[in-house]
Amino acid sequence: MATSEQTSTVPATSAPFSVPEANLMANAIRALAMDAVQQANSGHPGAPMGMADMAVALWGRHLRHNPGHPQWANRDRFVLSNGHASMVLYALLHLTGYDLPMSELRNFRQMGSKTPGHPEHGLTPGVETTTGPLGQGLANAVGMALSEKLLAKEFNREGHQIVDHHTYVFLGDGCMMEGISHEASALAAAWKLGKLIALYDDNGISIDGKVAPWFIDNTPERFRAYGWNVIADVDGHSADAIDEAINQAIAQGSGEAAGGKPTLICCKTTIGQGSPNRGGTAKAHGEALGAEEIKLTREAIGWHSEPFVIPEEVYTLWDARHRGLAQETQWVEAFEAYGKAYPELALEFVRRTDGELPAGWAQAAVDAAIAAHTKAETVASRKASQLALEAFTRTLPELLGGSADLTGSNLTNTSSTAPFRLEADGSSNGGRHINYGVREFGMAAIMNGMALHGGLIPYGGTFLTFSDYSRNAIRMAALMKQRVIHVFTHDSIGLGEDGPTHQSIEHAASLRLIPGLDVWRPGDTAETVVAWACAIENKSRPSALLLSRQNLPYAPKKSLDGIAKGAYVLAEPSEVGLNKKAQAVIIATGSEVQLALHAQQLLAQSKIAVRVVSMPSTTVFDRQTAAYKTSVLPAKLPRIAVEMGATGGWWKYACAAVVGIDTYGESAPAPVLFEHFGFTAKNVADTVKVVLGKR
Repeated sequence: MATSEQTSTVPATSAPFSVPEANLMANAIRALAMDAVQQANSGHPGAPMGMADMAVALWGRHLRHNPGHPQWANRDRFVLSNGHASMVLYALLHLTGYDLPMSELRNFRQMGSKTPGHPEHGLTPGVETTTGPLGQGLANAVGMALSEKLLAKEFNREGHQIVDHHTYVFLGDGCMMEGISHEASALAAAWKLGKLIALYDDNGISIDGKVAPWFIDNTPERFRAYGWNVIADVDGHSADAIDEAINQAIAQGSGEAAGGKPTLICCKTTIGQGSPNRGGTAKAHGEALGAEEIKLTREAIGWHSEPFVIPEEVYTLWDARHRGLAQETQWVEAFEAYGKAYPELALEFVRRTDGELPAGWAQAAVDAAIAAHTKAETVASRKASQLALEAFTRTLPELLGGSADLTGSNLTNTSSTAPFRLEADGSSNGGRHINYGVREFGMAAIMNGMALHGGLIPYGGTFLTFSDYSRNAIRMAALMKQRVIHVFTHDSIGLGEDGPTHQSIEHAASLRLIPGLDVWRPGDTAETVVAWACAIENKSRPSALLLSRQNLPYAPKKSLDGIAKGAYVLAEPSEVGLNKKAQAVIIATGSEVQLALHAQQLLAQSKIAVRVVSMPSTTVFDRQTAAYKTSVLPAKLPRIAVEMGATGGWWKYACAAVVGIDTYGESAPAPVLFEHFGFTAKNVADTVKVVLGKR
């Protein structure tokens, strides 16, 4: 018997396992899943037990990975979309040789462990993406597969296939039921992602029981209709049958080069496989089996080891360290040859996959900001965003744009980003702007997958009000600390006649509540350039840029230095001819900065001195030092905030008043709406007077 920590150093064989060996390997997963959930008295044992044979076929016979170097650039990607089945992944990582000792499996779902209830990227070695919200893992996998395709087009050369790997995803009924599975799967087929292979755990059970009464989709036909290759009716408890299906999928994808269809392998399984009384029932889904049932299951599957003890022969069968090292070494040797043939491309590939910006980036960002400041153009901030992107997409080939069917409104395209299309053979045309169609949620989750894959910095656009569709994927990007940039235009009632269905009221405040998300609402061209630069430079945070439809005059400023800190003093009383100390501070964002400046002028006529603070990013400003925050917002000065949105978030700045909107909008031209809802310089000035007791 082995101890509770893996110590085997025997290399795994690359030959197919016999049926008894495959069963032994699968039963190790079942035992670990039962034991960990039982010890935690929490979790989902049924899906890992049901998918164990799928895991043997994929991880034991196909997956190219190196446990000693989980971030090897050309590894296959594996995504567990049905993340509640996390114990199947933790068992695989432990058994194949990752730095995940048995002590971590014993601490499943406990504080501080590397085995949380759902897999978390950046916490557990070998976990490619954080999964839990069903369906998003599938969309992440689509993003990873697309990244592989795009980078292969950009970097591969004849005789040098340095980007050449598959993306595999396990998913269940819940993933299939979530609407995002439609958005992502339709795009996967449209993009001909032949190296994407999905294995469907078709067990017909969810928390509420047998899904037949409410999930009647003909899933194989649904995916065939998208344009997928579908291998149906596979015995999900035969590693050999699943292995054969994976071989077919790989051959199909490579048979049509990069243009092959993605493949769905429908594995018919039994949830809780091996459990005499819980197998095939909802009782196996989300609760511990219980000591007695575990005892019976051990007897049924012939597993005689104590809890959390794995026989040495099983470790030997599963060990992927030597094979993985050999696979990576082979790739490294190939990359060295590539570097000799194409040294500049090799350096660029390393830079991109490391997530570093090029040497000329810092100067390009400064030049763009100075140019915007010098030109002082009056344009909508959505147009200012496009102007910034014109400069930045020239400098950064990794910037990959897109829009959810609103390119002409979001202005996410540039002269450097031709539309992404497919060549006759199905390969990428090298385009860098993606038409996602009306699929906001899918776009956001696919961008997460692209960021996770590495080599690209994705950004995508839609209207701000539709951020509600994307919200959970935005949250997941923040949770995973991924550099994903969301371009949200039409950011207020300023969009006018489209009315309250499209007018954003609560959306800015709502996005600011997401921990780890930087939200920018710039007020002119210079602020927009700086917002973009900060979003690009921040490797560990997603960003949301909230941009106007209506034109915004440039706000004169003495310096650009404070913009990157989220808020800065834009205008002192002296700017409007008052040589006296400020009596109040007006804080404004985005289009309302102009209102604040005009109100300052009106107040000056009454000898009332105010400071105007532009706050393009509350989230960035909140991270500044106490000294800086006090320098911008002096403690003793009353504060009045102005923003065309929900007022709730502004009270944390101890505001005496907020000029905002806490109702839905109306359908009318923007100037009419501004007057109706009080977004006028006079109303802002009057509000300041009330606060100061001057009315």
